[in-house]
Amino acid sequence: MKLPELTRNSRKKIGEAIHEFGLIREGDRLMVGLSGGKDSLVLLVSLKALQQRSPVRFTLEALTLDPTEGACSFESLRDFCTSLGIPHHFVSVPIFRLIEERAEPSPCSFCANLRRGVLSSFSRQKGCTTLSLGHHLDDVVETALLNLLFSWRFSSFSPLTWQDRTELRVIRPLVFLEESRISSEAERLCLPVVDLKCPFSRNSMRAWVKAQIAAMSETAPNLRQNLLRALRGENGGSAGWAS
Repeated sequence: MKLPELTRNSRKKIGEAIHEFGLIREGDRLMVGLSGGKDSLVLLVSLKALQQRSPVRFTLEALTLDPTEGACSFESLRDFCTSLGIPHHFVSVPIFRLIEERAEPSPCSFCANLRRGVLSSFSRQKGCTTLSLGHHLDDVVETALLNLLFSWRFSSFSPLTWQDRTELRVIRPLVFLEESRISSEAERLCLPVVDLKCPFSRNSMRAWVKAQIAAMSETAPNLRQNLLRALRGENGGSAGWAS
């Protein structure tokens, strides 16, 4: 299979993040959190392409978590990873059922924390040094605004973090890439996106913030980039990446 190729602009933005934050090192063993969404698939393709052309040597594996207990098929991801020569792992975690049983008031936070815990533990068990996640620019600015609105601080997750418990680096190479561009890349490359709709996301605060950003961007089209510049500490400010 011919390796899907991202556009030059997308590759440039991913490369900038990797270079600025030192996301990939010689000898790293990367586990990619492959949910089957457009973000994780674009991440996987970009890292595979980088692996082939970069002088920095690193390995790639992928891990898919099934929150539906078998109600959704992920076979297309296994086949796609096989075509790219990437080892693929699969773990079933009853996330949706747990949210319902617990009547979880913050399903997005609960899901994110549980997913990250399983991804991290499994990655460490497999001897990986790094967990790579598909968070993009929209995720960055949405998190920053959520923190500003409800926690009185303007900060977002860092492109590079260290987990003491698992002794694992967590990287997010897509943080400079807008969601709209990722969607275009996934569609253009005909990536095997899994149609997994979260039954809890529609009424979440993150969905509300996403809608507000979209509305404000009609008047201020550079809103996302300006928020990113503020987080990066440009114009003499202090950086807003959380440790």
